[in-house]
Amino acid sequence: MIKLVRVDHRLVHGQVAVSWFNSLDVNTIFVVNDDVAKDDFRKSAIRLAKPDNSKLVMKSVDDSIKAINSGVTDKYKILIVVESVADAFKLIEGTKSKIKSLNLGGTKPRPGTKNYSKTINLTSEEADQLSKLEDSGVDVWIQQVPSDDRQKFNK
Repeated sequence: MIKLVRVDHRLVHGQVAVSWFNSLDVNTIFVVNDDVAKDDFRKSAIRLAKPDNSKLVMKSVDDSIKAINSGVTDKYKILIVVESVADAFKLIEGTKSKIKSLNLGGTKPRPGTKNYSKTINLTSEEADQLSKLEDSGVDVWIQQVPSDDRQKFNK
């Protein structure tokens, strides 16, 4: 069961490994990112940040879509973390309505981005992707940590 899908450019760090992991009562952190899936150094760094009592899975976006659609992930309580809006968009579009909610936790400022909150900076293309997700019924919201108030995303 997917408990949360979160966009966070830092992937697994204190807020994810402690705050979100504990508040959601999950047992698995699923990092979905093409670059991480093929980078042994990044995988090693992420393994160091995960909680001891968690399962950690790291897959490419396409392999993650296949795993979710096959049902093999259904037996776990999962926190999915993606590095970008593009990864989230592709994952949600590819999993055929299995993901109904998207948390925006952190996207760093980059050239051409607009600031939406203290931790969310989006290009117009990313904002359009999020709007498309909202239009399809996905609840898109901004919340850095569980104790913060949820802020509805709308372009």
